[in-house]
Order: sequence, then structure tokens, then C-alpha cells
Amino acid sequence: MKLFNTLSRRKEEFKPIEEGKIRMYVCGPTVYNLIHIGNARPMIVFDTFRRYMEYRGYDVNYVSNFTDVDDKIIKAALEEGVDPTVISERYIEECKKDMAGMNVKPATTHPQATKEIQGMIDMIQTLIDKGHAYAAADGTVYFRVHSFDGYGKLSHKNLDDLEAGHRFINVTGADGKEDEFDFVLWKPKKEGEPSWPSPWCDGRPGWHIECSVMSKKYLGEEIDIHAGGEDLIFPHHENEIAQSEAANGKTFSRYWVHNAFLNIDGEKMSKSLGNFRTVRGISEIYDLQVLRFFMLQAHYRKTVNFAPDIMEAAKNSLDRIRTCAQKLDELLAKASGTMSDAEKDSRNEALKFMDRFNEVMDDDINTADAISTVFDLVKFVNTNATAESSAEYLQALRDELFTLTDVLGLTVFEKADSGVDADLEAYVLGKIEERKAAKKAKDFALADAIRAELLDKGIVLEDTREGVKWKKK
Repeated sequence: MKLFNTLSRRKEEFKPIEEGKIRMYVCGPTVYNLIHIGNARPMIVFDTFRRYMEYRGYDVNYVSNFTDVDDKIIKAALEEGVDPTVISERYIEECKKDMAGMNVKPATTHPQATKEIQGMIDMIQTLIDKGHAYAAADGTVYFRVHSFDGYGKLSHKNLDDLEAGHRFINVTGADGKEDEFDFVLWKPKKEGEPSWPSPWCDGRPGWHIECSVMSKKYLGEEIDIHAGGEDLIFPHHENEIAQSEAANGKTFSRYWVHNAFLNIDGEKMSKSLGNFRTVRGISEIYDLQVLRFFMLQAHYRKTVNFAPDIMEAAKNSLDRIRTCAQKLDELLAKASGTMSDAEKDSRNEALKFMDRFNEVMDDDINTADAISTVFDLVKFVNTNATAESSAEYLQALRDELFTLTDVLGLTVFEKADSGVDADLEAYVLGKIEERKAAKKAKDFALADAIRAELLDKGIVLEDTREGVKWKKK
């Protein structure tokens, strides 16, 4: 498998730190409102990365954070006259609903910034002790950018060529800065803002430090893949590297993977242009599987353009796959018998589509060509699956179509009505993932608390050899 590494700007053979295991961190959203379709792209893209790697046999520890302390959250809280936690908790739950609609699997761990403050204070102190950070007179703590020789290696920016006043410079306490490029690790509290005590002042962390701390806690000092949108390359990911490597003395991430931007009708999405689109708004028009299909039609490193006609075309394309799936199920319901020799030969021909799918996905997760391969399989099925086909042959075709679409996170086969509310199912599955992560971290008290929380809501968990199963009391 080859991945395009932003660090080297070339495709590299993927080799994990630990054989058969992948430690992957994906920057999540700031939860001050409903997520927009720009947020949705990395969620869908890197969920597909994860699915493919699990399909190829890797054990993936997938961490994606929620930034739940931020100026936008504070502003929304002030406007509503509520505590910022009311805003962040509300939109974390709304985000999870949208993720479930897009068939994005819950992360192994979804850490929240406000629950990791002590870890941030500890890392900041380490950076101060090593001479990479300093506290100004007002309590603001800055990272000393020129103390880290590798600064700029991800974005390929030369500090000497950068102009003062670039947006990455935080002007809080600017008078106490040693250098114009130094960035904030900790900032003093303001009236009406949430704050935490620290050795420097009561305040809150800068944005960049949270991911360095949460990645280290849940994945270790060195990870395999760090991912996010290309807008995060500079300054966010550049600053993460500086903090993490200065504090830990080790390479932070082997591979840096970034998805390209998303435009609306050929223009950058922004509220000022009136072209802002939330995932929830899209769900009122389309099944969110259509949005997922739309995102995967293009290679993740190419800019995609969202427009009504393109979404309509995506819907029609997904419907073609679903129609093929429906045909297979209808034929299977009436079929019987085992494969003939001719059908075995035909099944072997069909398996070439799976080989092709693996080949293109191994080439930097090329979902565009993977979807083309799925359509080649659909054409094959429509030509070769008939009322005369054996049940064994039809099942083999169905299994292949299910596998390839499931890797892409596309639901094309009808699910039997389980009578389970979709929101409840998403909530329970999220809690099961949290409990799994807690047990992996040997935090058995938290695992027991999650089980008890679900039991209070009438949900019973059963640990089986096939995994955790759940049912209503």
C-alpha cells in the first residue's frame, strides 16, 4: 500500500510502526454548531481509510477529537445565555447523529479538549523545562518557534520568508513575545470565559496543544498516521509537530495525510457568500449516503465541487448500485442449488473486480477508481445473474458486491426492519466503542460505568465471542 505523505510530498510505501496495527489520529470538528459539509469530507474520507485498512486485516486504533473549548463556542454560549458546556455537549450529540447518517463509524476514542486540560498543562510545563516555551508577564505561555529546528518541514515554509502578521500569530499578550512567530500554548482568562488553574495563570489552552496531548495519551508518542483537511497543514499541524517532537524527542507521525478543499458551485464555502451548507440541511433533501457517495467519487487529494446537479448525478449513480443489489436479493429469494462448472468460472472472473478494487485502493486510497470498479462489477452482475442462476453463485456475487460497498461505507442492500430507532442505535454503538476503548486502556471503572449507564436506559450489553451485542430490556 502506498500513501501520499504531505511531509515528503510523494507517495510512500506504508509500513506501520507495529506489524498489523495502525495508530491513526484525525482532527475533529469544533462543536459550536451543526457540522457543515466541509467537516463531512475528512470524516468520510478517513473513515474510508480506516474501513479499508481493517478490511486488509489491520487493527486500527482510530482517535478523532472534539474541540469543545473555543472562541466560537463561548460566543454561542453568550448569545444563548448558557454555559459553554451546554453548547458543546449539544453539538457533539448532533454531530454524532450526522456521522451515523453518513455511516461514519464511531472512533475508537473521541476525546474532548476540556477533559484533557491537566495533560495539556503537563506538556506545556515540559516544553518550558526544555527551553521550548516561556511564560510572559500576564501568564500567557508561548512556544519558542526558533527553538525547534524542524519548524516548517510539513508545510515546506521557511520562517525567514514568512511575513509578520500571518494569521497563525496569536496576538494575545503580544507585548510579552520574544519573537513575532511564537504561538500561544496557554492564555489568560477573560471575563465570562471558562478557565482552569495553571502554574502561569487561570486560563485556557491554545488550540494547537490539545491534539498533541490527546494523540500522545490515546495513541502514544509516535503514531502511524495523522490526518485532516489541507487547511490544517499550516499552522495547526505544523505547530503540533513542533510541540510534540520538542516535548517527546521523537518523530510525531510517520505519515501526514490531508484531504483537499470542498467548493460550493465553484466558490469557497462561507457564510458571507450565503453558500454555507450543513450536513443536516443536506439530509432534508438527500439520503446522507448520497453525500458520502458524492465525496468518494473524487480522489481525496482533489478539490471537489458541490452543486445540485452533481448531487443529483451522485444519487442516480448510487441508485444504480442499489438496483443491482435489489435484483440479487430478489433472485436469491427464489434460487436454489450449487454452482455449475460454468458458474465457477464466472465467479472467478468476478473476483478479478475485487483484485482490481484492492489494487486501486492500495494506490493512495483511490476511491474514485474503486467506485468505477464497483460499477464494472454491477455491469457484470446485471449481465450474468439470471433467474436460472444457482443460489450459491448468486450468493457469491452478492457477497462480493456487499464487501466492496461496505469497505466504502455505502449501504446498498436493504436492511431488515429491526424496529430500532436509528438515533438510539447510533448512541449505543458509540457507547460500545467508548467502553471498548476504556477496556483497552485498562480503565475498567469507566467500562463498568458505561455498561451501567446503558442499563439505566434499558440497554443490555452482552460480551460474546463475536463481539459485543446489545438488546433492549
